[in-house]
Amino acid sequence: MKKKLVVTDKTKCQACFTCELECSMAFYKKAGLPCIDITSKKGAVAVQACNQCGVCAKKCPEGAISENAKGVYVIDKKKCTGCLTCVDACPKGIIVKDDSKETPSKCIACGKCAKACPMGILEVVEAE
Repeated sequence: MKKKLVVTDKTKCQACFTCELECSMAFYKKAGLPCIDITSKKGAVAVQACNQCGVCAKKCPEGAISENAKGVYVIDKKKCTGCLTCVDACPKGIIVKDDSKETPSKCIACGKCAKACPMGILEVVEAE
Protein backbone atom coordinates (compact mmCIF):
# COMPACT_ATOMS: atom_id res chain seq x y z
CA MET A 1 0.00 0.00 0.00
CA LYS A 2 1.25 3.44 -0.95
CA LYS A 3 0.47 6.56 1.01
CA LYS A 4 -0.01 9.57 -1.26
CA LEU A 5 -1.64 12.96 -1.50
CA VAL A 6 -4.61 13.15 -3.86
CA VAL A 7 -6.81 15.96 -5.07
CA THR A 8 -10.37 14.72 -4.72
CA ASP A 9 -12.04 17.44 -6.83
CA LYS A 10 -9.87 19.95 -8.69
CA THR A 11 -12.95 21.88 -9.78
CA LYS A 12 -13.58 22.96 -6.19
CA CYS A 13 -10.13 24.52 -5.74
CA GLN A 14 -10.49 28.25 -5.16
CA ALA A 15 -6.76 28.96 -5.63
CA CYS A 16 -6.53 30.38 -2.11
CA PHE A 17 -2.99 28.93 -1.82
CA THR A 18 -3.53 27.91 1.83
CA CYS A 19 -2.14 24.45 1.05
CA GLU A 20 0.96 25.94 -0.58
CA LEU A 21 1.59 28.19 2.41
CA GLU A 22 1.15 25.35 4.91
CA CYS A 23 3.53 23.10 2.96
CA SER A 24 6.19 25.79 2.59
CA MET A 25 5.97 26.70 6.28
CA ALA A 26 6.31 23.03 7.26
CA PHE A 27 9.52 22.56 5.28
CA TYR A 28 11.12 25.99 5.34
CA LYS A 29 9.33 28.15 7.95
CA LYS A 30 8.62 30.71 5.22
CA ALA A 31 6.25 31.17 2.30
CA GLY A 32 7.09 30.54 -1.32
CA LEU A 33 8.55 27.02 -1.54
CA PRO A 34 5.70 24.49 -1.50
CA CYS A 35 5.87 20.88 -2.66
CA ILE A 36 2.36 21.30 -4.08
CA ASP A 37 1.53 23.67 -6.90
CA ILE A 38 -1.65 25.63 -7.52
CA THR A 39 -1.80 27.51 -10.81
CA SER A 40 -4.65 29.79 -11.77
CA LYS A 41 -4.90 31.03 -15.35
CA LYS A 42 -7.91 32.57 -17.06
CA GLY A 43 -10.31 31.23 -14.43
CA ALA A 44 -9.01 27.65 -14.64
CA VAL A 45 -7.18 26.13 -11.68
CA ALA A 46 -4.57 23.37 -11.95
CA VAL A 47 -3.42 21.47 -8.87
CA GLN A 48 -0.14 19.54 -9.00
CA ALA A 49 0.46 17.11 -6.14
CA CYS A 50 3.09 14.39 -5.80
CA ASN A 51 1.71 10.97 -6.67
CA GLN A 52 4.84 9.18 -5.38
CA CYS A 53 5.71 7.96 -8.89
CA GLY A 54 9.38 7.43 -8.04
CA VAL A 55 10.88 9.14 -11.10
CA CYS A 56 13.00 11.27 -8.77
CA ALA A 57 14.39 8.16 -7.09
CA LYS A 58 15.23 6.51 -10.39
CA LYS A 59 17.09 9.59 -11.61
CA CYS A 60 19.02 10.38 -8.40
CA PRO A 61 22.69 9.57 -9.10
CA GLU A 62 23.49 9.24 -5.38
CA GLY A 63 20.63 6.90 -4.47
CA ALA A 64 19.51 9.49 -1.94
CA ILE A 65 15.80 9.04 -2.64
CA SER A 66 14.13 5.82 -1.63
CA GLU A 67 10.67 4.47 -1.00
CA ASN A 68 9.82 3.94 2.66
CA ALA A 69 7.52 1.27 4.10
CA LYS A 70 4.47 3.46 3.44
CA GLY A 71 5.30 3.85 -0.26
CA VAL A 72 6.45 7.44 0.14
CA TYR A 73 9.64 8.53 -1.60
CA VAL A 74 11.87 10.42 0.82
CA ILE A 75 15.17 12.23 0.42
CA ASP A 76 18.03 11.09 2.66
CA LYS A 77 19.64 14.43 3.50
CA LYS A 78 22.91 12.66 4.41
CA LYS A 79 23.26 11.00 0.99
CA CYS A 80 21.99 13.95 -1.04
CA THR A 81 24.72 16.06 -2.64
CA GLY A 82 22.36 18.82 -3.78
CA CYS A 83 22.92 18.14 -7.48
CA LEU A 84 19.21 18.88 -8.14
CA THR A 85 18.78 16.04 -10.64
CA CYS A 86 15.55 15.16 -8.84
CA VAL A 87 14.26 18.72 -9.24
CA ASP A 88 14.82 18.52 -13.00
CA ALA A 89 13.43 14.96 -13.20
CA CYS A 90 10.15 15.55 -11.35
CA PRO A 91 7.44 15.32 -14.01
CA LYS A 92 5.22 17.68 -12.01
CA GLY A 93 7.94 20.18 -11.11
CA ILE A 94 7.16 20.06 -7.41
CA ILE A 95 10.47 19.14 -5.82
CA VAL A 96 11.82 22.40 -4.46
CA LYS A 97 15.04 23.77 -3.00
CA ASP A 98 15.57 26.83 -0.87
CA ASP A 99 18.87 28.62 -1.45
CA SER A 100 19.57 28.55 2.28
CA LYS A 101 19.37 24.72 2.42
CA GLU A 102 21.82 22.20 1.03
CA THR A 103 19.20 19.72 -0.16
CA PRO A 104 15.79 19.89 -1.87
CA SER A 105 12.45 18.85 -0.41
CA LYS A 106 9.57 16.83 -1.81
CA CYS A 107 6.13 15.86 -0.67
CA ILE A 108 6.19 13.24 2.07
CA ALA A 109 2.40 12.91 2.27
CA CYS A 110 2.39 14.44 5.74
CA GLY A 111 -1.13 15.77 5.28
CA LYS A 112 -0.53 19.30 6.56
CA CYS A 113 -1.74 20.81 3.30
CA ALA A 114 -4.85 18.61 3.38
CA LYS A 115 -5.71 19.71 6.91
CA ALA A 116 -5.25 23.36 5.93
CA CYS A 117 -7.35 23.23 2.75
CA PRO A 118 -10.59 25.14 3.41
CA MET A 119 -12.34 23.37 0.53
CA GLY A 120 -11.41 19.91 1.84
CA ILE A 121 -10.24 18.68 -1.56
CA LEU A 122 -6.83 17.33 -0.52
CA GLU A 123 -6.52 13.96 1.13
CA VAL A 124 -3.73 11.56 2.07
CA VAL A 125 -4.83 8.09 1.06
CA GLU A 126 -3.57 4.54 1.03
CA ALA A 127 -3.49 3.27 -2.56
CA GLU A 128 -2.21 0.23 -4.41
